Amino acid sequence: MALNARAAQEFVPIKEVRDGVIVLKDGGLRAVLIASSINLSLKSEDEQHATIMQFQTFLNGLDFSVEISVQSRKLDIRPYIVSLEERMKLQTEPLIKLQTKEYMDFIRSFTEEVNIMTKSFFVTIPYSGDTSFAPKKGFFDKLFGGNQKATTKEEDSKTRFEEKRTQLDERVGVVMQGLGSFGVRSTQLGTEEIIELFYKTFNPGDISQGVKLQ
Repeated sequence: MALNARAAQEFVPIKEVRDGVIVLKDGGLRAVLIASSINLSLKSEDEQHATIMQFQTFLNGLDFSVEISVQSRKLDIRPYIVSLEERMKLQTEPLIKLQTKEYMDFIRSFTEEVNIMTKSFFVTIPYSGDTSFAPKKGFFDKLFGGNQKATTKEEDSKTRFEEKRTQLDERVGVVMQGLGSFGVRSTQLGTEEIIELFYKTFNPGDISQGVKLQ
């Protein structure tokens, strides 16, 4: 018996990804940052306390909400193995070639026995404002606007998007500056990186690492 399954896209409130910005179906915008991590265990007790207090100050200073998420994935060593194989082919010294092969075999066996995970940290920044890109029509617009060209509507929609994006960019700057104040580097994801992120989120079987912090 065939199941009447609905497409996964129907459950995701995303309309499109435009110029590195996620546009939701209700008109809201979202920007995504990928952030570096801090190993508190390598810091002294005083440094740990200072970092935690700076993080608390950063959160308390925001007048809008943010979402912090962590994505864990199995490390994909295939690109590294390929690079080693290419180097081995170019190697003319037999001993070094043999050592390279043994090292590759060790890496393969080790990663098969032990799941090595990588963690990526993301910060999602929202901006809603007016949830409609198109300006509201007044009485005279409705009365005489029947012959309005589609291009004018597209221009209005683009202008509205840029206005909202400007507000979103200001929030992105605030968050990046705040994260940097206690040593966390961050960068905003572009369109292709956002698409890749969502693809791999909804396709967990793909073990590749995905987007990286530059």
